[in-house]
Amino acid sequence: MNRETVLKALVKYRRIYAVLLFLALLFAVSEFSGLRGHFNLDFLQNKIQQHRVGGLLIFILLFSMGNLIQIPGLIFLAAAVLALGRTTGGIATYIAASVSCVLTFFAIRFVGGDVLRQLDNKIAAALFRQLDAHPVKSILLLRMLFQTAPAVNYAFALSGVRFRHYLAGTLLGLPLPIFLYCLFFDYLAKSLGIL
Repeated sequence: MNRETVLKALVKYRRIYAVLLFLALLFAVSEFSGLRGHFNLDFLQNKIQQHRVGGLLIFILLFSMGNLIQIPGLIFLAAAVLALGRTTGGIATYIAASVSCVLTFFAIRFVGGDVLRQLDNKIAAALFRQLDAHPVKSILLLRMLFQTAPAVNYAFALSGVRFRHYLAGTLLGLPLPIFLYCLFFDYLAKSLGIL
């Protein structure tokens, strides 16, 4: 590769590099500040139980931050179910997960735009055709499979999908998996004598 080719690639994909740098910085700050160590079941459960209203706001904030730095959403769901019970914990998780997905979408879209549309790849082109033809259905199905997986959030944000389609697919796709996991965590907690 000559220098001109490298420079063209850097310019063409600068927004992807910006997103990677943004995520690396978030991860580094959360790791070195010790914040990442607070993303555990006991800490989250205690925060929710100590202050019902304030704890829920902290829960939503931590869920949103955790989504950006690759913390699995199931930890938040389990903490909410253990602290609030199956129904209230599920509702709190649905709200927190929805807010988290929206904030992630806007943060990543702001930094990276629709940079994935610039990929010159047959597979990417086929995926974008499917996404463009059925945006809400595609997002809904992927939410049901992967819930709030950060990589899925990043991909949607960088895909150029309209926010209204993203929001509709997210809001419609999250309830079923959250409901099923609430049942599972409630059953598990009762079986282990935690609840």
